[in-house]
Amino acid sequence: MSPPTVILVHGAWHGAWCWRDLVAVFDRDGVAWRAPDLPSSHSPEDPTADLARDRDAVVAAAQLDEPVILVGHSYGGVVITEAAPALSTLTRLVYVAALIPESGQSATDVSRESARRTLLDESMRVVDGHLTLEPIGARNALYHDCTPDIQSWAVSRLSTQTIASFRSRRVAESVTVHSRYVLCRDDEAVDPALQGKMAHRTDEIVEINSGHSPFLSHPAQLADLILRDPS
Repeated sequence: MSPPTVILVHGAWHGAWCWRDLVAVFDRDGVAWRAPDLPSSHSPEDPTADLARDRDAVVAAAQLDEPVILVGHSYGGVVITEAAPALSTLTRLVYVAALIPESGQSATDVSRESARRTLLDESMRVVDGHLTLEPIGARNALYHDCTPDIQSWAVSRLSTQTIASFRSRRVAESVTVHSRYVLCRDDEAVDPALQGKMAHRTDEIVEINSGHSPFLSHPAQLADLILRDPS
């Protein structure tokens, strides 16, 4: 069997750009990867871009003859959960500080399972059917353990996120492939306690001493956790 291709699915307000340092590790080690941009984060004039459109973008990128691993970060966890049943060559799901809805739940529903508001919650602003992030709050919530240069680079690239994507409900059935949760212990965006609840919806839990964006703060360690064979 050929080595798997890793499909990287970014979280809200982000794009394929956020995987820059992680895919540098993959390229060095000869790991095949793809990273689609989600419509919900790239439709500033269209507030209707929802989970279904994000799912379709991921399915289109992951329709390969070789095995694939789906990796979802944050809101991207909702997207890979929805996309998984459509992929016949899927071998693994990897959730990174991610939301994992039950059937009928939305990202908003899952977020409300948290017992506390985070710095990310405090930085959100509603603008014409989209959510935006206040820059200083975003820096502290998403990248607090990254270098100042990375923080500035990442914050400057953040986009809008449609409210529709957060309110869309999961309709996909569960799949039987192995699932792993990468729990970020020092996260200021998705409460680690909520991550713990999400992690127990997967087969395997691993932890990393990272904030919300380990693909920028700990790329080599995250690469290992994604590619490691199931325990």
